[in-house]
Amino acid sequence: MRTVNGRAHEKAGIGGVLTTSGLVLNPGEEGMKEPWSNRWSWQFTLTVASMIALMALIVALTDAVAGHTVAAKAQVDWKAKLAKVDEAVGMNDMAQAELRWPEAYSAALRSRHWEGLIAVGDAYRRLGDLGGFREGAEAKAREIYFAALFRARQEASLDGVLRVAEAFAELGAAEVVEQCLRAARPLAARTRDERADLRVRAFAERWDARRLEVEQPNALGTGRSVR
Repeated sequence: MRTVNGRAHEKAGIGGVLTTSGLVLNPGEEGMKEPWSNRWSWQFTLTVASMIALMALIVALTDAVAGHTVAAKAQVDWKAKLAKVDEAVGMNDMAQAELRWPEAYSAALRSRHWEGLIAVGDAYRRLGDLGGFREGAEAKAREIYFAALFRARQEASLDGVLRVAEAFAELGAAEVVEQCLRAARPLAARTRDERADLRVRAFAERWDARRLEVEQPNALGTGRSVR
């Protein structure tokens, strides 16, 4: 038993937390005192991590089905199939383009390389813009870009990680762009090439400038100061 403010209190029960002020917080009350912005940031980070884990599983299953030997044809097959999508778009045949796109996507997955995944993700966003389903197309493209990020990191490809970062930057996914930059910095350092480090820094500077352009008008519109 403990005396707090002249009153006797029993020791906090199982799971309770006795604070320095003598208050007993039940399980969950401490978390409620955490700022909402911090909790949202952690939730978003966990969502991103879950998406990467999910796409890693899809990629791994694709590899298992495809086998261990990757034919040269599989590395370029997605280009031929994606060309048919572009051809249909050029003819203003959106139905045919949407019909052809899954074939390009499947070929890009089989290629086991980040380049094809980014290309088909970009293509699907274009189809969404032209076909009036931009929101759904961007959601699908995000999934594909996550798979591309997994591939790029698996290959230790600085080009791939930066290209994925650019794709997410176009979508305004700030948290994922920052994650890509965190992955890119050690890759650049590992090359022992000063030009690689300069590329990462140049991208980071462009990203900061782009983000500031977006945040500044928003801040002025809400009356907040911009630093």
